[in-house]
Amino acid sequence: MASKIGVYICTGYGIGEALNVDELCEVATDEYKVDVCKTVPSCEGEDLEGIKKDIAEQGLEKVVLAGPSPRFYSPKTFPENLIVEYVNLREQVVWCQPPSDEDTQMMAADYLRMGIVKVQKTNPVEPFPESKDINKTILVVGGGIAGMTAALESAAAGYDVVLVEKSPQLGGWMAKLKKSTPRTAPYDSIEDTGIEEKIKQVQQNERIKVFTSAQIESINGGPGVFDVKLKGDGDTFRVGAIVQATGWKPYRPANLGHLGFGSLPNVITNVEMEEMAKSGSIARRSDGKKAKNVVFIQCAGSRDKNELSYCSSICCLNSLKQAAYVREQDPDAKAYIVYENMRTPGQYEYFYKKMQQDPGVFLTKGSVAGVKPNGDGSMEVEIKNSLLGEDILVDADLVVLATGMLPNAADGEKIRAVKDARSFLASDQGGPQVEEMKKKIAMWESHEGTEILNLNYRQGPDLPTLQYNYPDSHFICFPYETRRTGIYAAGAVRAPMDGLGSVEDATGAAFKAIQCVEMLSRGETVLPRAGDRSYPEFFLQRCTQCKRCTEECPFGTLNEDVKGTPLPNPTRCRRCGICLGACPERIISFKNYSVDQVASMIKAINVPDEFEEKPRVLVLACENDAYPAFDIAGQKGLKYSSFVRIIPVRCLGSVNVIWINEAFAKGFDGVMLFGCKYGDDYQCHFIRGSELMNTRGENVREKLKTMALENERVELHQVQISDWHKLPGLVNDFMEVIESVGMNPFKGM
Repeated sequence: MASKIGVYICTGYGIGEALNVDELCEVATDEYKVDVCKTVPSCEGEDLEGIKKDIAEQGLEKVVLAGPSPRFYSPKTFPENLIVEYVNLREQVVWCQPPSDEDTQMMAADYLRMGIVKVQKTNPVEPFPESKDINKTILVVGGGIAGMTAALESAAAGYDVVLVEKSPQLGGWMAKLKKSTPRTAPYDSIEDTGIEEKIKQVQQNERIKVFTSAQIESINGGPGVFDVKLKGDGDTFRVGAIVQATGWKPYRPANLGHLGFGSLPNVITNVEMEEMAKSGSIARRSDGKKAKNVVFIQCAGSRDKNELSYCSSICCLNSLKQAAYVREQDPDAKAYIVYENMRTPGQYEYFYKKMQQDPGVFLTKGSVAGVKPNGDGSMEVEIKNSLLGEDILVDADLVVLATGMLPNAADGEKIRAVKDARSFLASDQGGPQVEEMKKKIAMWESHEGTEILNLNYRQGPDLPTLQYNYPDSHFICFPYETRRTGIYAAGAVRAPMDGLGSVEDATGAAFKAIQCVEMLSRGETVLPRAGDRSYPEFFLQRCTQCKRCTEECPFGTLNEDVKGTPLPNPTRCRRCGICLGACPERIISFKNYSVDQVASMIKAINVPDEFEEKPRVLVLACENDAYPAFDIAGQKGLKYSSFVRIIPVRCLGSVNVIWINEAFAKGFDGVMLFGCKYGDDYQCHFIRGSELMNTRGENVREKLKTMALENERVELHQVQISDWHKLPGLVNDFMEVIESVGMNPFKGM
């Protein structure tokens, strides 16, 4: 039985003055036979309450609200069981097109047609079955300052926690420090770490179960239903979300022979200096004499493309702190800090200033040309380009190299090698390298010696990493999210940071883990489609085991059986629809987003014949950046061609090539694809969506070739939301391209 549908058209916001709303109502009632079509003064305040009341009185099950952009409304605007589709007449019609114009009216009518068809094709969404079995225990992996903070914050919020630490005791690196950099006002003096009290709090908290000297053997399932098994005794338990706080390890530079590293016993690293200070005596290794002159060399191997190419953020602060150790041990001792740039952000500037005022601490910008032995255990440090404007020599009993931090994560080099291997195989080049590439992929399936979480994910047992081996995260919009839903990296494993930063970071990660289990228990997904209850459904009878969905999903949602048939894990899913776009057989759909739904919307658009000389261009715009950018362009009053028709998509990676085929078969003259930027420093909200659509471009070009259509008829653009001012130019330039290649010969066929 067909659902009862109502259409409400707002006349406010300039819509009534720019459009003939009576004609729009005729589109709804005459063409689509909707049960109710009414005009309303606006879509907010008392008018919105009136719409809600009328919906209830009319007994409507589905509603089309034509007025402001869908981004104008809260998800809670209407009752949960009511299917609502918003037609964007304000930002993307009347605010970007001339009023009372034939083409503007045609644009509005087409958007209304698409809205009605979309709501017709949308089915009620119900939570996935697993939502009733969601476990809300939080697993924290790592017992350092970040891990213990995540555990305590989760417990304080009322959640049970299991904390797994591979060492015999808790504390991590903080337990190895003599002192901490300033954490409280006035931020000018080193402090006790406070780690013993933190350990005590964890051990005494009834909600936290601690496993020390423990490692994870396997994690099966997905968010809300993770089944964890530990190595050794084989303890098993179920958790809902995971915080990975496995910390960092010291970087060991390989090319610092000119600084005496590895050859002079009194050249040590900052980590070795900390150990020495904590033991009670800062002395020369060669003979045990107290060090009277200590030289700290900053960026030792860091910010160097041949060594560690990034800044570890806390090395400068550690050197200032260790200079304070030198001065505390012996008021007559001298500390020299040689830097290219000094990094003391925020309140730490007060500590830097305090150390500058110490007469026994000498700081200079410069580069160290070399460290040479003097023959009596001391050394001579040659500094070039100092602040004094000349080269200087400094005698030193100890030289401390400020080396950087590496994350305790999976081996990123191996992971990236496999990524390259997958790309090679996907290119179908063949040749003798194929077997070598397959071996690299097998290596990723078991990157022995680097496993931490040991996830049973088809795409690998740990969190994917970025170019610096840090578990990846959308650093712009969702800093705690990783490519594995329900697993959140925190502390120095996520990015270089100190203890105070790790506390703040772990608190955020704990809250994200809690948010995840709570939303899962309601059948909802997390960012960026937060609150979405839809999930992909698979008509497996038609599956050809091509593995595209399992390989292309950025979040590891799909495992597969021995034949290659996808095995869905709905709690892992972010609802991006990339699997839908990847599937050549079109067996994947959501109840409110499907190949048929969007294809039907495209078919609903009225395409004039070639003699009317009104071209049509389909725009498929990512809902995260591109679609909002079009909204902003409208809000700014920017004008662009009225011949385009914009359809928002969940992600450009969710675009199935059949939609482009349908558009050209319908008579569209061109297709524009707008997605997020991608690359190593990606912005794509679903990580790889835009990139995947780019790689599918060959399929599009092949289809155009079979239809005897020009490649110029399809354009792909990467945009971010701040590129709103560029959109009119991109659209209008493309219209000139269409004019040059001519109308689609399939019009009217």
